[in-house]
Amino acid sequence: MNTQFKKGILEMCILYVINEQDMYGFEVIERLAKDIDVNENTVYPILRRLTTQDLFTTYQKQTNLGAPRKYYKITDQGEAKLNQSLDEWKTFLNGVFHIVGGKKYE
Repeated sequence: MNTQFKKGILEMCILYVINEQDMYGFEVIERLAKDIDVNENTVYPILRRLTTQDLFTTYQKQTNLGAPRKYYKITDQGEAKLNQSLDEWKTFLNGVFHIVGGKKYE
């Protein structure tokens, strides 16, 4: 799969899982890795970029295991970007399914 295409899809997935609940970086990787082949070298740069774009805010949370963890929280701007991405993704999938299978994606 084209790397840029995959990064765009991963960006949407990262927005989606953090929209469900605030997460720290490794937690995001674990959640995505259940269904998608990802690693920290891909996810952390996306988290940093989305934070720089004000789609996430971050905060520290103390743990019993040592250093505090950096949690990501989606912003209103991040939610808007997620909704836009989901709409575009569904439109894209409907087109692909129509071309290759004659069915609509649901």
